[in-house]
Amino acid sequence: MTAAGADARPLHLPVLFAQVMEALRVREDGIYLDGTFGRGGHADGVLARLRSKGKLLLMDKDPEAIAMAQARFAADARVAVRHGSFADLAQWDATADGLDGVLLDLGVSSPQLDDARRGFSFRADGPLDMRMDNASGESAAQWLARADEREIADVLWTYGEERNSRRIARAIVAARAQQPIVRTAQLAELIAALVGRGDGRIHPATRSFQAIRIFINRELDDLQSGLAAAHARLRPGGRLAVISFHSLEDRIVKQFIAAHAKAPAGDRRLPVAPAFTPSLRALGAAIHADETEIAANARARSAVLRVAEKLPVAEATR
Repeated sequence: MTAAGADARPLHLPVLFAQVMEALRVREDGIYLDGTFGRGGHADGVLARLRSKGKLLLMDKDPEAIAMAQARFAADARVAVRHGSFADLAQWDATADGLDGVLLDLGVSSPQLDDARRGFSFRADGPLDMRMDNASGESAAQWLARADEREIADVLWTYGEERNSRRIARAIVAARAQQPIVRTAQLAELIAALVGRGDGRIHPATRSFQAIRIFINRELDDLQSGLAAAHARLRPGGRLAVISFHSLEDRIVKQFIAAHAKAPAGDRRLPVAPAFTPSLRALGAAIHADETEIAANARARSAVLRVAEKLPVAEATR
């Protein structure tokens, strides 16, 4: 089997497609892992650059995404598919021999946002679910039904940086005493009525929905674990490419790369600085979409791509 051609593009063009392909620097016989398959746009780009000895490993929390991947690539010996979080990528035997590239496209996917049944968005009313894997774990509605006021406020502030977190939490607890909050429209309207709609550019429930989604899916915990697992499995010269969509994610990625690329600041109280051996090289600054892509896809406006390369042992120990 031969590659479809390095210039091949998927029918669904994902955010920062060209930049990700350049960042991964796909080798035709390499092993690559896409930890967030989604619609498969980035995966298509990687697969188009692989020949028969290459391998593409696909993961996703979402059972619907996994079903799509299995249906599309069942006949392609180069592709292996696993349902689960990229936090557990090092536990997959297929990664044991090392990886030449890892891609993580964080946050919620367009299909998840567009499907009201998933409960990620308030653009259309639906059940207040928000689980990436809607077959396991606690839904947003179930959590809101049992969490106390302080826990709700802490989640809204920590994961959404919502300034009205305490007021919103208080209102949620009061409202659920009268009627369970089980629909996205219920929650969105409750928040809008409490804090007002402001200038109208951003819905007042946006930060709260983001915060609850991140908490329910353990997204930041998974990111920390996934970065560590990717670092452990990358071969020397392998590339790590991570797309984030808000500052909490990007801060974690930036700090992780820096922690493995640069020695920590010295401590004057210590007579000898601790030994430090870099294991990653940051490749350039944060990468953003250009105006052309933003005009075609508004979601690209908030996308940030960071890239790092695993250092060879000889270079890392110089």
